[in-house]
Amino acid sequence: MAQPHDRKPSVSAAEALRRLQDGNRRFLDGRARFPTIQKEILADLAKGQQPYATILCCSDSRVPPELIFDAGFGELFIVRVAGNVLSQEIAGSLQYAGTHLNTELFVVMGHDGCGAVQAALDTLLHDTRHRSRIQTLVDGIIPGLTGLDGRLPPRELLLRAVEANVRHTMRQILESPEGRARQAEGRIRLAGAVYAIETGQVCFLPDLPEA
Repeated sequence: MAQPHDRKPSVSAAEALRRLQDGNRRFLDGRARFPTIQKEILADLAKGQQPYATILCCSDSRVPPELIFDAGFGELFIVRVAGNVLSQEIAGSLQYAGTHLNTELFVVMGHDGCGAVQAALDTLLHDTRHRSRIQTLVDGIIPGLTGLDGRLPPRELLLRAVEANVRHTMRQILESPEGRARQAEGRIRLAGAVYAIETGQVCFLPDLPEA
């Protein structure tokens, strides 16, 4: 059942971002708060959800947002897809989060060594073709990678491509009818981030420049 969409968000975008950053610090320091979960908490969550942030991230098994941000059950609304790309289905999930769950902070999070982004680079630079459905996903990433210097060392090139892909998805969200409407209402903050698998650190990217 859909929750009321006219209630105010429980947490502002600024507070939500601070919670994510604090949680990642606890994760890095080995001070995570949620090693286990009590059944009583699960029973209470069955009554409804009120996450403080929505995160669109890659499906990579090494990138678990709840652990990375030291967040408990019910605190984050997670949308996962390879390459953190935006499709109609993904957009629908984000729209649900904004309309019915009233999260003010939306985060697009990529990660270093992303295989989907590497596949897009291979197609862009070497005309590599992938299996049909993978290619469809890859084709959604390629437009955000134009302008990259293909002469860069492979590791640096991939990292820059990951960041470019995050920004590309952010722009698509902001340029959607729903994104424009929520910007006009002042009810959305969109942040980009890249997760470092080797260290566990989340680096939040500078805000996108005004269009």
